[in-house]
Amino acid sequence: MNFLKITILFLAFSFGFQNVSAQPIRFKTSSASFTDKDSKGKWNDWSEFVDANVLITLDAKKNLITVNSNEVQSFMIKAYGEITDNDEVNIVPFECIDNKFSKCTILIITKKKEGNRMQFYINYNEVKFVYNIYNVK
Repeated sequence: MNFLKITILFLAFSFGFQNVSAQPIRFKTSSASFTDKDSKGKWNDWSEFVDANVLITLDAKKNLITVNSNEVQSFMIKAYGEITDNDEVNIVPFECIDNKFSKCTILIITKKKEGNRMQFYINYNEVKFVYNIYNVK
């Protein structure tokens, strides 16, 4: 009888510890802006935001971020940065390499004092892009 109890307990634990995989996180964009450096190496003002309806997928299991714009952009996550979380913002940084092998930093920023407005930044040495984003369920 003890053997049967132990076997049932073992089976119950086995089913309880099945592999759980993280689901990709999807965002939709509402608008986009960019900036670049001038001839003196200083950042220009951000452009006016324009409407942008783009799907962004963060797949931590594959270490991949995909921006499904007219030209699909893929970013291989090389390192997960230190998360900054305070009363004003939550910043999640990623060190990436794009599909053209250029290094960049991607930031997902939640501005807490602005109604938890979220933005997705792609930062290169010479140009930066920002998307206003929201979660897709």
